[in-house]
This record gives sequence, structure tokens and C-alpha cells, in this order.
Amino acid sequence: MFNDVIKEKKSLFDTSVQTVLRQQQNRERRVILMNGNLVTNVRTESSGICGNVYQNGVRGFSSIAECSGEAAEKVLKAATENAALLNGHLDTPKAAYSKTSQGIAIPNRLIEDATQKQIIELCKKVDSYVAEHYKDLVSRLIMYREDSMEKYIYTSDANDGHVSYPRCMLYIGMTKTTKEGQPVEVFGSISVSAGLEKAFSNFEIIRKEIEKTYKQVSDKAEGTYADAGYKTVILHPDVAGMIAHEAVGHTVEADLVRGGSVAGPNLNKQVASELVNIVDFAHTAFGKDIGIPVYLDDEGIVAKDAVLIENGILKSYMHNRESADFYGVEPTGNARGWAFSDEPIIRMRNTMVLPGKDKLEDMIASVENGYYLTSTGNGQADLTGEFMFGINMGYEIKNGKLGKAILDTTVSGVAFDMLKTVDMVSDELVVNAAGTCGKKQPMSVSMGGPAIRCKLMIGGR
Repeated sequence: MFNDVIKEKKSLFDTSVQTVLRQQQNRERRVILMNGNLVTNVRTESSGICGNVYQNGVRGFSSIAECSGEAAEKVLKAATENAALLNGHLDTPKAAYSKTSQGIAIPNRLIEDATQKQIIELCKKVDSYVAEHYKDLVSRLIMYREDSMEKYIYTSDANDGHVSYPRCMLYIGMTKTTKEGQPVEVFGSISVSAGLEKAFSNFEIIRKEIEKTYKQVSDKAEGTYADAGYKTVILHPDVAGMIAHEAVGHTVEADLVRGGSVAGPNLNKQVASELVNIVDFAHTAFGKDIGIPVYLDDEGIVAKDAVLIENGILKSYMHNRESADFYGVEPTGNARGWAFSDEPIIRMRNTMVLPGKDKLEDMIASVENGYYLTSTGNGQADLTGEFMFGINMGYEIKNGKLGKAILDTTVSGVAFDMLKTVDMVSDELVVNAAGTCGKKQPMSVSMGGPAIRCKLMIGGR
């Protein structure tokens, strides 16, 4: 049990400043089987307390790798002193953060911890199934990864809460060879915001992912190189979600907008086709929990949806308390820190392209000569929205029908330019909760959406 040791220390808050006291524990579990051999077996936990004090426009921060009442008093004292020190060098003090709601948030999910034995047994079961049914694989990899976090948050003028973020992921890697002897690999994955037992008690879900992964790697072994050029493509929801996160999402995080992102001069302007709608959901979409539900951020702000693009118009940014005051809007609850020693910064939560009305089969049938891109690898984007991503799975589209698989390639473009070419959006919503964003510090995120038809540059051989 991760017990609350900081609640009683709220009485020590300095009433002349705005204070947040946070106690946090991060847990990681990781097991990897390579061709049936256990090659990684990791179980770690880190916990501590941090204090964040805002005074006249400056913040004092302090953390300690200890969970006790004495540790809480130390970080409160240090954070308050740090803020006072910086305040002494201010030429023009700023006002306190705007008032917000006050209340108490309780966890909607609890972290159910699995033993390493349970994790290894699951991985062995999956590996045995793959080894027994797909003997023509050159190699296979099974990986279980869990990165859960739990927090107690107490504030001077916002909401207090106990929040938890359980998450586990299962990866299935398969490798075959082409006729020329070149290895090709494909990874399947399942990600769930829950513990092992809830996530993977139904082996049928795992079996379907195994079958899908095997079909893809078999198709890829018979694949061909894409023809380079500016092409009509259909992006699978996983790829559309990645572009929404990397190439659009980061440009509309308010701290990066202030830093000069392309979104700054484009607020309330047409940046995409009228068919494009992108939302950073807090916790619920279409009546259901989505991805990694965030109900309360690390500043004690109740999380709410941030509508980023509506009918192609850039409508808003994602905010913490500081940026919300700067832009004269309400905070959206996007301030999160990865570890107890990390100061909260503006982070995405569940960034999704909203579904449209088209059917995927009609979208494919509408393409004479193009590609259906189903899986993305590593990539990057900058604050101009220019992006480049690796594509590690996809198919040709010839005369409205899927053709051969394509070998690894890349796609590139400028996000707002690419989004203006979107002319079909499927009616499904696929969510991938396995994302880890790397803005200064890691952070668990989800992304996704429907399939979209657009134009972009694709690499060749």
C-alpha cells in the first residue's frame, strides 16, 4: 500500500503564497522473452514528495526521495524559501493565479500489482502459443511492460486528490525473411489502463493480436518498396493519432505556443480541412473512459477536454494555470509531472482525431494508386509542424483494392498543410494507450482516431 503521509501537512502552508504538495510513487515492471529465453526481468519502484510554491510570478520547487511527514516539512520549507529568493529579484511582481474550483477528487481506478511470477507466466504462455503455431518465424519476442503511478495532491487554493494511473502493455514481435534473405519484423501490441489480471485475463484478445501480427509479418516478407513521391494515402488510426500528437499536439501546448510554435499566429484560423476535428480528451469520450483517464492534474485543477481543432479551425491550446492566466482563459488540467522530482509542465493526455462518416472500405475503393499506412515507427516533428515518421507496415492500393505490403519507409510533410488535404474520415475510433511522450520528461499518453485519407510525401527504396 502507498499510504498518504502528507495530508496533515496542509496546515503548514504559507497563506501568503499558492502551494501544491505532492506525494508520488512510480512503478515499473518489465519482462522480455527472446525466442523463449528470459532476457529481461525488471521490477522497480520510486517514490517521494515535492513542493511547488508560486509567489508573485515565480515558482519555488523542491523534492526529496522519501515519504514521511518530516520529508514533507522539508520540501515545503525549501520550496517556500526558493520562491522567496527568486521573488527578491523581481522587478515587476505578477498577480496570484486566478481562482479556481476547490474540492476533493478520489481515484477512479486502483493499481493492482502483479507478481513477477505472474508476469513471466503470462509471457511464457504467449510465447509458447506463438512458437507452437508459427514455426516459420526466424525469431520472436514477447515483452510485458507496466508503468503505473499513484499520487496524493494537496493544494492551498485548488482541488485536493488521490489519483492513480495503472497501465500495462503486451508487445509481440515477429521476424521473417524475404526471398532475398532480408529480415523483416512487425510488432503487435495491446495496451490497457488496468492491471495484468483485468487486462489479459481473456487470452482470446491476445490470440487475435498474435494472428494479426503474423499475417502482417508474412505479408511484409512478400512485400515491395513504395514508389517515392507525393501520394494519396489512407492513414490507419494509429498513424493518424501519432501525427495528431507529434505534429499538431505539441504545437498547441501553450508553453510551446509562447515559445514560438506555428499555432501562435493561427488561432481561430483555418488550419485543416473542415472534416478535421482534434480534441485532447481529459478522461471520457463518447460516454466511455478513454485511453489514460486524467481527472485531476498536478496543480489540483479538474481536467477538462481541450478542443484543439474544430471543423478545421484552430480553436484553443492546452493550458496549465500560468498559461491560462497569460491567455485569459480557464486552465484545462494539462499540468503533469512524470516523477516526484519533476515539476509539472503542460502535457497531452488523450489526443484524438474525431471520427467522421466514411467507411474504411469505401475509402480504400476511392484510391486508384496510393497506400494504406497501418503502423508507424520512430519519428519527430518541430514547432513549425514539419514532421517525418518511419512507416513499418502498410499496403499498396491499386485500383481501389489492397495490394502487396510495403517494406519500411518514411513519410514527411507539414501538419497543417497535410490536414488541409484530408477529404475522407472513417467512422471508427481506435485508441492506442501505449504512448510515452518525451517532452523534457517522459509521460504516459494515449492517441488515436479514425482512418483518414490525405496526401503526403512518402519515401521509396
